[in-house]
Amino acid sequence: MNMEGEASTVGWARWGTTADAKALPGSASTLLAQVLELTPPPPAVPLAEATVPDLELDDTVLHALRRVLGAEHVVTAPAARARHASGMSTPDLLRHRSGEVRVAPQAVLRPADHAEVLSVLDLCSRHRVAVVPFGGGTSVVGGLTPSAARHVAVDLSRLNAVVAVDPVSRTATLQAGLRAPRAAELLAEHGFTLGHVPQSYEYGTIGGFAATRSSGQASAGYGRFDDMVVALTVATPRGTVRAGRAPASAAGPDLRQLFLGSEGALGVITDVTVRIRPLPTQSHHEGWRFESFADGLHAVRRLAQDGPRPTVLRLSDEVETMIGATGSGHAEGGCQLIVGYDGADVVPTVEAAADVLAAHGGVPLGEAPGHQWARQRFDAPYLRDALLDAGAFAETLETATYWSALPEVHDRVRQAILDALPDGALVLAHVSHVYETGASLYFTVICSPGSDPVERWRNAKAAASDAIAATGATISHHHGVGADHRAWYAAEIGDVAVDLLRAVKQQLDPAGILNPGILVP
Repeated sequence: MNMEGEASTVGWARWGTTADAKALPGSASTLLAQVLELTPPPPAVPLAEATVPDLELDDTVLHALRRVLGAEHVVTAPAARARHASGMSTPDLLRHRSGEVRVAPQAVLRPADHAEVLSVLDLCSRHRVAVVPFGGGTSVVGGLTPSAARHVAVDLSRLNAVVAVDPVSRTATLQAGLRAPRAAELLAEHGFTLGHVPQSYEYGTIGGFAATRSSGQASAGYGRFDDMVVALTVATPRGTVRAGRAPASAAGPDLRQLFLGSEGALGVITDVTVRIRPLPTQSHHEGWRFESFADGLHAVRRLAQDGPRPTVLRLSDEVETMIGATGSGHAEGGCQLIVGYDGADVVPTVEAAADVLAAHGGVPLGEAPGHQWARQRFDAPYLRDALLDAGAFAETLETATYWSALPEVHDRVRQAILDALPDGALVLAHVSHVYETGASLYFTVICSPGSDPVERWRNAKAAASDAIAATGATISHHHGVGADHRAWYAAEIGDVAVDLLRAVKQQLDPAGILNPGILVP
């Protein structure tokens, strides 16, 4: 069996493989050269030449793990350990490009089912070996690099089945290691869809979506992933937790919410039961232009609060619109809104939403911008690879707040980043997840790397995080907490809630082996 087969679909030191690489448009390269001082970096060190820490796991532990899982499912090869060492943030990719993997799992474990996950957790708890659950490896907040050097990665890729589909209730039970594209294929065979399409769609897994409260690009119509979860199964060092047994319940606090967003720090999610919807027979995307970000926000808010609500609502600010227009060669000015619709008959909704958008100053741009966005919706991480290859530093951060505070959060976070990068940076932003009471803000930052790009970004992101906290916004809308946001998360929830979270972890994970240093302050 090729134990690197599944992992090799993801590139080393880049989001995709070299075969998937996408070049920057010539006009975008010209703009970057005008704004930033860029020097192409040396080529990335190949995976085969990357160095990982010495293997120090006791033979006793390794033998015990092999008895539980089978020898072929306990992998200690350096390449496998390197691939499971971290996520896909830009600092992660830069460290990979250098070829030096300072923290890596001692072994990559591939359990076949819930029972084997339980056995692994019991064994690792008794031997005080930390455990990091690993799905698609797409974390961008340090969620896969624990504070414990002596740890193993529990790769859930063998838990990849659709366990059951209930077409009457419109639910499906999916194993945690199932990747999003495969889940879509299997559900489509039954005539259904999840409607969950995040940026990480190509590599993201069902368990990862649940563990991080993922939100997809069609969240305006389908909701966040945690909205879709009606039940879940969790393996902990203390045993199994099953939460959710009815569409709604008044039987105490909703324990599903304890594990949704828990990032592997409280247990390993092994399956989820989710709400599914019939496959749409119609899909329509179009573009609109607004004079300013404020005008566009007003129109989007009206749709979010009063309807009709489209499936996709994505409003770019002036800078993001300008950069996008530069890449496409169709400069329009102002702000661009992408609106998408899925359903059995979308025409009435399209027409009613158009009336609202036009009444609030929107100018229709037709279907071409919508089609372009739909074709390129997964391109951003590949373009980040191209920016890194060109010598630029590119990274993202996000938040969410109430409608009344959103303009201030946008302006203050953007300014905090620019102040932290005084020698020049491009800061782009968009709204892409909306609610009746507020919306998310997603920022993309492109700058020169400097002599220490990781430290340079750490300082800029800290400044942005401070601005987010100062305005009362949340430290994360859908990227999660990981290690990077932990200090701001602690301040956000307060001392009493921190103590509560620690008490829960102590009860579920008394030896403290589950993803130490992640989420829990």
